[in-house]
Amino acid sequence: MNQDLIQELSRLTSEARNPDTQDIDLLPTEAILEKINTADREVPVAVHRVLPQIAEAVDKIVEAFKSGGRLIYMGAGTSGRLGILDAVECPPTYGVDEDMVVALIAGGDEAVYRAQEGAEDNPDLGRADLEKIKLCNKDVVVGIAASGRTPYVIGGLRYARELGCVTVALSCNRAAAIANEADIALLPEVGPEILTGSTRMKAGTAQKLVLNMLTTASMIRLGKSFYNLMVDVKATNAKLIGRTRRIVMEATGVDLDEADRVLGQCDHNAKLAIMMILSGLDRAAAEQAIDHSNGFLRLALQEVKPERQAEEALA
Repeated sequence: MNQDLIQELSRLTSEARNPDTQDIDLLPTEAILEKINTADREVPVAVHRVLPQIAEAVDKIVEAFKSGGRLIYMGAGTSGRLGILDAVECPPTYGVDEDMVVALIAGGDEAVYRAQEGAEDNPDLGRADLEKIKLCNKDVVVGIAASGRTPYVIGGLRYARELGCVTVALSCNRAAAIANEADIALLPEVGPEILTGSTRMKAGTAQKLVLNMLTTASMIRLGKSFYNLMVDVKATNAKLIGRTRRIVMEATGVDLDEADRVLGQCDHNAKLAIMMILSGLDRAAAEQAIDHSNGFLRLALQEVKPERQAEEALA
């Protein structure tokens, strides 16, 4: 078993020794940082190579959201934590329900802060965690594993495929075993790490970039932005309240007092406030217009403005 694992790891580029950092233990601090920074520049290039596959995954995620499905991340260690980071930002940023993007990590909540030895080695735990959240065939499951061989992730992906879910594998090795368990494989190969096998470095950065793309592009495709403003942000703290006010001011050109006045009429809903200001509609009519355009504010304004102009011409 140990010999098989060693041989398996030896075939992975993420586990190979980096020829450019053989002398890193002898270098002064700034030279070490220069090596790290140089290596990090390889990451966006690797991600760019797999943009077509990322786009395919985004389209499937959007379809799932529109049909009432969820996006579910699952991983172990750093990969699992990165999924959690992406998932927890979606409700405040895009105003979506907390169970729309879900993240599972091998070993449960304790594993977020402290490694849970052996949890990632059990494929049955991946299946069990998906059963706990009542996985259904409307959901999209993204298995995240830098090495691409994590049994927990493989077990989860196999169960998801049994149910008919769309499955996505995210790894930094072209020979990733999880790619064989998924409908779509996202494999930004970033090469050997600065320190051999420390995949929280380049591999982790690549995974973070891809996860950012999956949720950000999907939310934009659902109408969660107006131009490049995130108009469905939830104003749940002082910073986000301030951001909501700035978004309304940026989108409409009104001053702070007017932005606050309209936001007060619509429970600090930036999208609704912008619609009311730019269209001249009251809250109920503005809500109806946004609903009619499936949440796309630009489309709602395009449909309403000609009608308003016609009404004004007849008045």
